[in-house]
Amino acid sequence: MEAEGARMKYEVIDARITPEGHLDVLSQLEVAKLRDTSQGGLYHIFRNCSLAVLNCGGHLDDGRELLERYRDFDIRVVQQERGIKLEVKNAPATAFVDGRMVKGISEHLFAVLRDVVYVNDEIHGTGRFDLNDSEGITNAVFHILRNAGVLQPNLNTNMVVCWGGHSIERGEYEYTKEVGHEMGLRGLNICTGCGPGSMKGPMKGATIGHAKQRINTGRYLGISEPGIIAAESPNPIVNELVIMPYIEKRLEAFVRTAHGVVVFPGGAGTAEEILYLLGILLHPDNKDIPFPLIFTGPAHAAEYFKGIDAFIGETLGRQAQALYKIIIDDPVLVAREIQAGIQGVRSFRREKSDAYYFNWLLTIDEAFQKPFDPTHENMASLALHKDQDAHLLAANLRRAFSGVVAGNVKDEGIRAIEEKGLFEICGDHSIMEPLDSLLTSFVQQHRMKLPGRKYTPCYRVIK
Repeated sequence: MEAEGARMKYEVIDARITPEGHLDVLSQLEVAKLRDTSQGGLYHIFRNCSLAVLNCGGHLDDGRELLERYRDFDIRVVQQERGIKLEVKNAPATAFVDGRMVKGISEHLFAVLRDVVYVNDEIHGTGRFDLNDSEGITNAVFHILRNAGVLQPNLNTNMVVCWGGHSIERGEYEYTKEVGHEMGLRGLNICTGCGPGSMKGPMKGATIGHAKQRINTGRYLGISEPGIIAAESPNPIVNELVIMPYIEKRLEAFVRTAHGVVVFPGGAGTAEEILYLLGILLHPDNKDIPFPLIFTGPAHAAEYFKGIDAFIGETLGRQAQALYKIIIDDPVLVAREIQAGIQGVRSFRREKSDAYYFNWLLTIDEAFQKPFDPTHENMASLALHKDQDAHLLAANLRRAFSGVVAGNVKDEGIRAIEEKGLFEICGDHSIMEPLDSLLTSFVQQHRMKLPGRKYTPCYRVIK
């Protein structure tokens, strides 16, 4: 790999990278699509995801800011007789050491290439997957994960998905590391959204726990999607990266691969994830399927989970509250509880002959699978009332929070707010009141932006 530096407002580097043993061959048609800068081409999605990967360690939570900071960044596939290379220009210098790209970042870059090409050619391009059908969507999620090498049938049930905010304060971050450490000591692996904060902390703690137990096969799986990756660049501990096509497939990938979920303090994105999982578990078909779910944080985060719990109780009821445990300031207990829950998952799947590596038995309603486009019209027309099944109300509440996330950090969402004003969220007063209270608490607790950065709401709750 040859590299040379160039100095602009932010230090950048030009380089040419060779893949190391994977995806070193592309067809001429695939290369043409990756170079196609038209709206139907793959260039823009490949470029933006690649820039996010190269920004590993950057402290940003605004997708548009990253794209504007490195507006001269470019990446091209160079096809040669002996395979391909990636040529980057004006890439963030932090991705390099002494002129050579960090190996982990290089691996992530080719993971982006792998997933962008596969989703375009195999998921969307062949007609084999009916993406208007629930079974077809789940099948697509399975194939994307299998192509990425995530699904490993000979491994134990030990994958813990950790959710939480990327803009948490230092004490909460340290707590996520402590919990990760305790889980690592017990041989548990970690899957997160791959970014900073609550996504990085558990992985960092688990690496130390694994090292103490001389576990050298620790898995630190990061699952992202193009709309969010620019605001949540993969952290350096991730050793398996998957880019799902959009948020709903990303969320399904989490719950299909998880053997248990631990939720740390966060903001609107964490609330979206919680509502997604609770909505699935509230479906009548899933009432007997074990799925350990724990909310946890340090003592000073108790108020956050008190607010979440109250909101769930007021909107979805006690049945939803019974689906999780809240453990405050006790990393050891969290690890023990999630490990015990996972043992129940293993026994259940063995009894039902379900795969350990992919939760096929879990019913996921189409309301949780179909992409939600958070336009002003769609946000204003959400069915936020109690005259529907609880799992469907959870699906619509999840969409409301998804829109807030889009307006907060996603490039297209930020631009939509600037053009048309705030999203308006309306519905029954019995839902709007607790929703407004919860969102207001997020703002007051500085959970909508990185600490020290002023937050301007992208929404208005109509009571």
